[in-house]
Amino acid sequence: MNFEPIDRLPRWEWAMWWDETIKRWKTEGLPTELDTVFDIHDYFGLDPYQQFWFSTTDPTIEAVQHHVEGIVSNMDDYLRVRPRLFPDHSKAIESMIPWAARQKEGNAVVWITLEGFFWFPRTLMGFTKISLAFYDQPELIHQINQDLTDFNLKIIDQVQKTCLPTFVTLAEDMSYNHGPMISEKTFLEFVAPYYRQIVPRLAELNSPHLFVDTDGDVTLMVPWLQREGIHGVLPLERQAGVDGMALREKYPNLCMIGHYNKMVMPKGEQAMRDEFERLGPLMKQGGFIPSVDHQTPPGVSLDQYRIFLRLLEEYTLF
Repeated sequence: MNFEPIDRLPRWEWAMWWDETIKRWKTEGLPTELDTVFDIHDYFGLDPYQQFWFSTTDPTIEAVQHHVEGIVSNMDDYLRVRPRLFPDHSKAIESMIPWAARQKEGNAVVWITLEGFFWFPRTLMGFTKISLAFYDQPELIHQINQDLTDFNLKIIDQVQKTCLPTFVTLAEDMSYNHGPMISEKTFLEFVAPYYRQIVPRLAELNSPHLFVDTDGDVTLMVPWLQREGIHGVLPLERQAGVDGMALREKYPNLCMIGHYNKMVMPKGEQAMRDEFERLGPLMKQGGFIPSVDHQTPPGVSLDQYRIFLRLLEEYTLF
């Protein structure tokens, strides 16, 4: 990600696999005793890492939000549910200690995810209500996002005492297959002010790379993010028309993860090889790690996925 010479690229899955994919693979030879996606990740021989997602709703390192989606319509609703939000993550952060040791030895990557300032209010309100609230309840969005900022800053303070993460993502999902879900004006008013509190604090953690996780077509949003100090984006979904080489030409220092078109995987080895060839120039330039551009779908057999892994090893070796 620093555009420096390497022996090989990392081999990992940033989004792992659909539940239905794992269910299928266990009928095709994947050991049934593998309980977690990280167990499966190790089984496939991918590079070891652990993601710590600091949920706003549960004291877990995984995203668990379905029980709060759409429950807020106005300030009264939010103030009523706020005491149930922003949990204590002390135990999760304590569980980082062995991973920090592995990371210090150069044997693992520690990745933390903080929920972002479109993601969280959209979760609480739902897409329609947040879209209207930008216009008729701006104070509600700002209250939610300042509370979220305070929570995230506290998490950063706690994490720093235990581990300096290799990289950080802000979960946002601000774009869809035709571009951003919000205008630049809305971004500047309701999202950027909170990035300006979070980004400098993260920069103090030995300058970890900071990515925004947003599906769909991020192209128009890239300059907005770079202006606020974001280093990179993922997953660069090919089905949404994202063109990684065009982004590299326009934004030479943009870091990128993903961009491997998951839809070619059921088509066989040559189609998978052609996709790696497409990504070859990006891999050679640096600042890019290839990975499936979202969770591997259940249409991919275990044998097909093993072909993908073999090609991943081949194409990431320099």
